[in-house]
This record gives sequence, structure tokens and C-alpha cells, in this order.
Amino acid sequence: MSDGADSGDADDAVATDTAVTTDTATAADADAADTAALDAEAITAARQQAAAADRVVVKAGTNSLTDDESNLSLSKLHKLVDDITDLRDRGKQVVLVSSGAVGAGIGRIGYESDTIEESQALSTIGQSQLMTAYSESFARYDTKVAQILLTQHDLDNPDRFTNIRNTIETLLEWGVVPIINENDAIATEELRIGDNDRLSSSVAIGIDGDLLVTLTDVGGVYTGNPKTDANAELIDAVGANYDEVQAIVDESSTESFGGIQTKVEGARRVSEHGLPGIIAASTEPDVLARIADGETVGTIFLPINGVDNE
Repeated sequence: MSDGADSGDADDAVATDTAVTTDTATAADADAADTAALDAEAITAARQQAAAADRVVVKAGTNSLTDDESNLSLSKLHKLVDDITDLRDRGKQVVLVSSGAVGAGIGRIGYESDTIEESQALSTIGQSQLMTAYSESFARYDTKVAQILLTQHDLDNPDRFTNIRNTIETLLEWGVVPIINENDAIATEELRIGDNDRLSSSVAIGIDGDLLVTLTDVGGVYTGNPKTDANAELIDAVGANYDEVQAIVDESSTESFGGIQTKVEGARRVSEHGLPGIIAASTEPDVLARIADGETVGTIFLPINGVDNE
């Protein structure tokens, strides 16, 4: 749930992020996962459902917000805010689940963490810096933001989650953008792999969202690491081919290289609740606007709507 160094978003903790590696032994699996096996009409319908979404949860990973030295990048943050504003200008409600607190903390004091305790301390420094940056960036559009810090206990406790949902509903009614992150100062698991991916899917389902978009530093889910494998191909859609895609992910991922796992799990989880999930590149020009236009962007997970689609 929080950040690369800060959430263990291996999406963000390692350069390979959402790219799925595979060797020649899994080439057949990659071919089996090709979206040609999926119904083109179902893919088009899912893209249209994503375009029509009124309430969108956007998850931004650490690499989408930090530079090569793991410091907060204002240029990346401004682009994210610009993209979110594109959706809001269309009358859509947006909830942002943001990593980046530890990275911002590193940039603030120039100290990198070696332990969980140090990462927690850096997150407390960086979270205020991150929110200040968001506040100033959204102010360019006369938009206000609100900070919500959560732990797994908040998600698991029905009464606490009801209070969270009510708060988010009120903020959205007021035209305020809720910005959610893991409360790193009092939690530890989120500083490992991918918890903001789990958090964003829980939030999307819990607040009756219509779409989950996970933004990362590559174009979606691939048959290989596009940064090192010239033959890696983007998997356009995941539906009936989920088992094959998951097999590629499971084979290629380890504890230190598992960011794609939690992204796939999060997107799959919302799809099982009838929501499309999209994994896409934060660097893509007008990425959220293009999704809202129904264009083919990133990897889309087709809504299952209660039907076994495996």
C-alpha cells in the first residue's frame, strides 16, 4: 500500500516494474496469453466501460513520481495532476492512491534508508512534502486536496471502513480530490511489495468505483521486460487468458521482483467485481484522457461480472 522504498511497490522499487520477464521456455505461454484468443467485442466493450466510468481510482507508483535518485520529481507529479484534471474536467470523480512518501523523504533530507524503521521515519518526513507538492500542483487548477492515511486494519474493520467511505463521499461531493496512502509510520508490511496495489483495489471496490487505473513506468503487462527484451510484447487485454498471464507472472517474479504480481492481482480483483482494471504507463501523453476516450491504452482486465472467465 505505500511506496517503492516506501511501499515496496516493486513496480517502483525496481526498474523492471510492471514488466513481466520470461525466457524462451515460456514463449509458448506468452503466445497462449496473446489477446487474439480473446473476444474482440468483449475487449471493445471493456474499453467503452472504462471510458464511461464516472468514479475513477488512480494509483500512482513511486517510479511514476520520483527521479532516478528516488527523489520526488515535480515534473512527474505535475503531469499526474494534469492527467487527473483531464478526467475531472469531463465531470468524473477521481480518488488518487499515491506512493512516493519515502522517496520524497529521501529527497528532503538526503538520506537513504537501510532498515524498515528508517523507511518509516523517512515516510513521515516525505508525506508532508508529498502533500505540499500535490496541494500546490492542484492549486494551478483551483482544486483542493485531502490526505487520507490508512492501514490494513482500517480496511478489515467494517465500521472503520464505513467511516472512510463516508469521508471520501463527502470530499467528492465538495469537489476535493482525496489522496490516499498507507500510514507507513505505524505499519511495516506495506514497505515491502506492492501494498498500494492492494489498497487501491480495496478502495475501488469499497467506494463503488467504476474503474481502477494503475499507473507505472512501463506500458502495461508484457510477455517480457521491455527494457531488456527487444521481443517483449504488450498484452493488450486479460480475460479468459488470465491463467496463462498469471503463469508468466508467477514464473518470473521473486520477492524482490514481484511488483507486477500485485498489480495483476489488484486489476484482477476489481475485474471480479465487475470493474475494468487498466495497467498503463504514467509517461504516456494524456494517458487518462485517452482511456476516457476509449482508446487502447496499456493492459485492460476485462470485467468478469460474476462469471468464471478463466
